[in-house]
Amino acid sequence: MSASTAIPEPPACHALAASSALRRAGVGSAPALLLGGAILLWGANWPVMKLGLGHVSPLWFSALRFATGAACLFAWQAARGAVWRPRGADLPFIASIGLLQMMLFTALGAVAMTHLPAGRSAILSYTTPIWVVPMAVLVFGERLGRLQWAGIGLAALGVAILFNPHAIDWRDGAVLGAHGMLLAAAAAWAVCILHLRHGRSAASAAQLAPWQMLLAAAVLLPLARTAEGPFTGDGTVTFWACLIFVGPLATAFGFCAVNAASQRVPASRMSTLMLGVPVTGLAIATVTLHEMPGPDLVLGALAIILGIAATAVPARLTHPHRRKARN
Repeated sequence: MSASTAIPEPPACHALAASSALRRAGVGSAPALLLGGAILLWGANWPVMKLGLGHVSPLWFSALRFATGAACLFAWQAARGAVWRPRGADLPFIASIGLLQMMLFTALGAVAMTHLPAGRSAILSYTTPIWVVPMAVLVFGERLGRLQWAGIGLAALGVAILFNPHAIDWRDGAVLGAHGMLLAAAAAWAVCILHLRHGRSAASAAQLAPWQMLLAAAVLLPLARTAEGPFTGDGTVTFWACLIFVGPLATAFGFCAVNAASQRVPASRMSTLMLGVPVTGLAIATVTLHEMPGPDLVLGALAIILGIAATAVPARLTHPHRRKARN
């Protein structure tokens, strides 16, 4: 991958753009701001995880992330006197989010990042539109305007640019496996996006999140012990700083905000809005880890930003003459 001196836009710009797009799409200002903050935190989470992986192995890091996130959310609920007790209807949501979006997505991303840069890992993990859009349209009957289709196509083109064979060493089995893990992680999250959008649960995302994180941690802890041996964290200040960021902040707050938005935003649009996370991650990795992006990353990131902007425009604005005809 060739080097370039081009620097992506400041990461806060991508979070603000996504938040503004949600408000234009009819989502309230509070959820829009929460999602914008989550995009900023999750974008920063990729370079922070890359830094943390120098101090602890990937499965142990992932397990601790959800254990600390669950502990924070349970403590918050207990302080408010409102610890949610899951009901039968909640169990499918606890299982799908806990095992697919949290456990599988995070574990695959962490393992893959031991072989790939943080910025590229973030971008490839968010190929969810490739998996979400066909199912959302063909199976669930979601309708998109021409501008939305163009935005999704542009975002998908950006991902294709980032995944082109000329930018990847196809002779390295570990690198190829890492890319496969990231695509599998994206597919796992796509299933969760569709489940949240088209399923029904009386519990809120904040009520279910600690149980989902507890399930993820309960699976990851023995898995880490089996696959990686005894606890590998080195106990340094950097280790604890990274853990505090990825646990209470990126996990406890981030997953609640994103899953709450997933219940209000069409699945196809949600998956494209979330592409702001890897763009933010790429920008922060460039500044903090000096992962200078090549032309493929710069062009891909630009296509993704434009795709987010186009997809988030309300469909009624793309066909004003149809709105007049109905009046």
